[in-house]
This record gives sequence, structure tokens and C-alpha cells, in this order.
Amino acid sequence: MKIAIGGDHAGFEYKRDIISHLQKLGHEVEDFGPNTADSVDYPDHVHPVADSIEGGKNELGILICGSANGVAMTANKHQGIRAGLCWEVEVAELIRQHNDANIICLPARFVSLDKALAMVDKFVTTEFEGGRHQTRVDKIRCV
Repeated sequence: MKIAIGGDHAGFEYKRDIISHLQKLGHEVEDFGPNTADSVDYPDHVHPVADSIEGGKNELGILICGSANGVAMTANKHQGIRAGLCWEVEVAELIRQHNDANIICLPARFVSLDKALAMVDKFVTTEFEGGRHQTRVDKIRCV
């Protein structure tokens, strides 16, 4: 699977470990930065991740910042993006099953790396259920 990843300085260290983990599982990961722990503006990295998914270059995305709120709000400005903020593995599963989320947003300051990896694993292996959920997902777009 092709996966885009990005975030801000608060998520930099988790990002490196998540990339390594996903590559070991055979996924192709495109890193949209940041490339250091120096302070950055997360929208500069979020918009390219979202664009790559909307354009079909990547299938899913992972965004990481301190609370995950900023990256989620930014990503969800894109009409073709459904980004879900996750703090538990079950939430990662549900945003895929029920909401057809194509980006998971992880709060690096509030979850351990082990939990973040478990959420990523669940996110990338869970399929959208469709059915009654498709009707709801179809109503998300504003156009």
C-alpha cells in the first residue's frame, strides 16, 4: 500500500519510527516532512499529504502533531479527505469501518509510540464496511 505521512515537530520522532515500521511490513511510504525536530507550521506538511491522497498518488495518510487537532482540521479542509483523530486502537478501526477515513491523525503528546503503532496497524488493515455507512459518508462533502 502507498501511504503518505507528515506532521509537525511534535510528531517528528514518531514519524520516523512509524515509517520504519510500515516499510518493514512492505508498505511504500512517502514522507512529506518535517525532516527535523525544529519548529514548523504543520499546514505546510499537511496540505501536500492531503493533495497526494486526493490526487491518487497515495492511498492512505498518517498525520502526527502534538494534539492531532491542528493536522486534522487542516486535512479536513480538503473535500476528498476524511481525517480522523485517534487516541485508541478501536477508534482507528471505527474511522475506517464507519467513516471511510483516508487519514489517521495521531496525538504524539498523548499516546505512547507503541499505541501509535498499534493504531496505525489497525488503520491500514481495516476496510470500509460500506452499506448504511456509505450513505452517511456521501453526505460529508460540502459540494
